[in-house]
Amino acid sequence: MNQKIIDQAKQTLENKKKEIEKELEDFANKDPKLKGDYDTRFPDFNAEQNIEDSALEVTAYENALPVEHALELKLQDINQALNNIENNTYGLCQKCQKEIDPERLEILPEAKTCAKCD
Repeated sequence: MNQKIIDQAKQTLENKKKEIEKELEDFANKDPKLKGDYDTRFPDFNAEQNIEDSALEVTAYENALPVEHALELKLQDINQALNNIENNTYGLCQKCQKEIDPERLEILPEAKTCAKCD
């Protein structure tokens, strides 16, 4: 794998990681007991609690849960790709062990598999 491609991927991955962590921090807290896990905060609209306000808070919380989960999974993939860069295994398909097409990595630097195995 070309070092220029790896360096570019590393920079892109680190930027994506920062963006996702910032997005998660807007509505979730890091779980101190479980690495890479976040806990969605229950929203508080600071309104007098009537049934409608309570329902809106519950709805907002329920809507945030799948977003949190999706961002956590994306962050796991990014961290794995960064780990692979450090271990000199970046760009290898996890299924067939062949090199992933650099164009695929340019579009999706956290790709785990080549196009054939995807």
